[in-house]
Amino acid sequence: MIKRQLWAALLLGQACVAQAMPELYVGTLYDYLGAERSTMQKRLNNIGSSTAFVSVSVAEMHFDHDDKVKETPLDGQDSGQRALVATPSRLIIPAQGMQNVRLLFRGDRTVERYFRLRFKPVLPKGEDEFALSKEEAAQYQKTLAADVSVLKGFGTVLLVAPRNVRYATVLDDQPRMFRVRNNGTASVVLESFKDCDSKGEQCTAPYTYHVRPGKVREFTKQAGRTYQFELREGEALKPYALKG
Repeated sequence: MIKRQLWAALLLGQACVAQAMPELYVGTLYDYLGAERSTMQKRLNNIGSSTAFVSVSVAEMHFDHDDKVKETPLDGQDSGQRALVATPSRLIIPAQGMQNVRLLFRGDRTVERYFRLRFKPVLPKGEDEFALSKEEAAQYQKTLAADVSVLKGFGTVLLVAPRNVRYATVLDDQPRMFRVRNNGTASVVLESFKDCDSKGEQCTAPYTYHVRPGKVREFTKQAGRTYQFELREGEALKPYALKG
């Protein structure tokens, strides 16, 4: 009853908004669960002008020898068998509001593991997990500026550190290239990576690279360019500026 009353108030508030649409903001696209932690919160913001009904799904990512990704959905598994649980899996976020999703990891931590989280605005069908009647679901659809199929969802990645974390990063700087080799047990991150002029002023947009355990990432250098980034190993952060 309380959920229905809340929904009625939300619908009344957005009925007067022209071209109403939900719009999600999920924050960072990469999140990290350290070896000492098993839970964390992921905040979702609805910066749109309409209530967002959001479906949350989880899949584990597996990399082959060519670094191609295969995903194993966890949503169909028994809750007691899931390595990563996201709760709640359905959210109602009012316009300009926010909600938290709790992530609980309870799987094996022998090696680092990777998960894809998807947050997608959906159209309630009535009598489903959102506890709306068919009439209420139809009324909500009428308030939208476009079909729900065009609403933008987001995918983020969660990296779960192994139980025993060891960092052993090797940076090999050569005249025409440099490579970053990860000999440790957890991913290292090249944050705010920028290709700049010789003065380090005019730069490309910053980018983030991950180097998983046992992997190497190689970069080509050009004369007169400077390559700036910060190497993150867990909580430790070290800046670099390599000359081309």
